[in-house]
Amino acid sequence: MKNKPNILPTIGEIVANDFRAASIFKEAGIDFCCGGNKSLTEACKEKSADESHLIQQLDTLAQTPVSGAMNFKEWELGFLCDYIVNTHHKFVLKNLPELVFYTQKIAEVHGGHHPELIEVASLFTRINEELLQHLRNEKEVLFPAIKEAEKKASAQVKSIIVSEISRMQGEHEFAGGAMDTINVLTQNYLIPDDACNTYRVSLKLLEQFEDDLHIHVHLENNILYPKALKLAE
Repeated sequence: MKNKPNILPTIGEIVANDFRAASIFKEAGIDFCCGGNKSLTEACKEKSADESHLIQQLDTLAQTPVSGAMNFKEWELGFLCDYIVNTHHKFVLKNLPELVFYTQKIAEVHGGHHPELIEVASLFTRINEELLQHLRNEKEVLFPAIKEAEKKASAQVKSIIVSEISRMQGEHEFAGGAMDTINVLTQNYLIPDDACNTYRVSLKLLEQFEDDLHIHVHLENNILYPKALKLAE
């Protein structure tokens, strides 16, 4: 009988198994949320990253005892849903209106010398519109269906989970892609010499928003959604 070939974990699975790996991938510029279904080799080729160096870092990490890290993969799905709402939804809802205002303001004031800011403001306006509806659907439709499925998965609940997750993964792709574009446009949130305080604050908030979005999408795409889809089988 032939041995089955070893199936290497994807980027998303690596982070799901040890969340500390997220910082390694972030430093290498590798997307572990929306791009979490790629292998380490694929991701390194896309970003021209040194795969052997990353493997060495991950091996070192694996040998380092976990201290206080949250093992999201072991949480009950209902608890994970509540955590996402209370942590990431709360962060997004607080920062969206501020960032819409700030990005539009700096586009008006600095857009003449920094035309990329006009596109940043336009992109973030779309992110705002998409995410508000996205969060509402998660909180009011998908998450209640997942909690119900943990108790008793009716055909209707299963259908809701499958259809909502399919749509929401596409919405994640848009939000993640839009923030990637903003990152590129601002040269990784590089503060120019002529930046005023509002400009500086805006770029810092955008960077924090992207970091939070990556974790938020990772928890859903790589942990919550796969487990919820199993309930819906």
